[in-house]
Amino acid sequence: MKYWRETIAVTQRILIELLRRRRSLIFWSIFPISVLILGAFILAERAKLPINTAFEYTAPSTLVGAALFFSCLGGSVATVVAEREQQTLKRLFLSPLSGISYFLGIFLAHSCIGLGQTLLVYTVAAFWGATFKGSIFLGFIIILMSIAAYVGLGFILGTQLARRIEDVNALVAAFGVPLLILGGAFLPSSLFPKSLIKIAQYNPIYHMNEAFVGVSTNGKHIGDIAPHFWFLVVFTLVMIIGGWLSYRRMLLVERRL
Repeated sequence: MKYWRETIAVTQRILIELLRRRRSLIFWSIFPISVLILGAFILAERAKLPINTAFEYTAPSTLVGAALFFSCLGGSVATVVAEREQQTLKRLFLSPLSGISYFLGIFLAHSCIGLGQTLLVYTVAAFWGATFKGSIFLGFIIILMSIAAYVGLGFILGTQLARRIEDVNALVAAFGVPLLILGGAFLPSSLFPKSLIKIAQYNPIYHMNEAFVGVSTNGKHIGDIAPHFWFLVVFTLVMIIGGWLSYRRMLLVERRL
C-alpha cells in the first residue's frame, strides 16, 4: 500500500503540472488528430477506398506509431530531464518517497496520457464511420505494451543521452522520425520495397504497427500476429528492465553530485 500511495501521488503531481501548463496536452491532442485526418483522406484518395475504411487503416498506425511515440517516449524523456534540471531528484533523496514509486509514477502518468490519446483517436475515427474489428482486449494489451516500451526507452534516453531540456527535441527527432517512417506510421508498410521490409523487421515500431493494424483493422487473433506480438513482448521487457537500470544508475550519479 505504501508503494501504491506514493505511485499515485507522483502520477497526480505530473498530471496536475501538465494540466496547469496545458500546452503539451493541447499539442498532444492536435498532433494525432491532424495526422489521422490527413493520412485517412490521402489514403482514401490514392487507394480509392471508402472514407470509413481509410480511417480504419490509418487510426492504429497514427496511435501507436505517432501519438504514443511523442507523448510517451518524448514526454518521458522531457519529464526525466526536467526533473533533473529542477533538482527534484535531490529532494527525493531527502523524502521517504522510494525510487520504485517514482519510476512507476512517471510510467502511470504517461500511461494515462496514452490511453487518453487512444480514446481521442478512435473517437475521431468513429465519427467517420470506422470500427474496431478485432478483440478489444488484445488491442488494449498491445497499446499497454507499446506505452511501456516507449516509457522504458524514454528513461534510457533521458538518463543516458539528454542532459538539458533543449536536447529532448533533437534526440527524439534524430532517433524517432526515421524509425516512425520505417515503422509505417505515415506510409503503409505495404508500399515499402522488399529491401526496406527486411530492415523494418528490426524496427520495434514496425511490429507495434503491424500487430495493432492486424487486430484493429483486419480482426486478426493472436495466432495471426504472433511474430509481431512476441517481438513486442520481448522488446517491452527489455525496455522496462533497461529503463529501470538506467534510472538506478542516474540516482547513484545524482547522489554523488
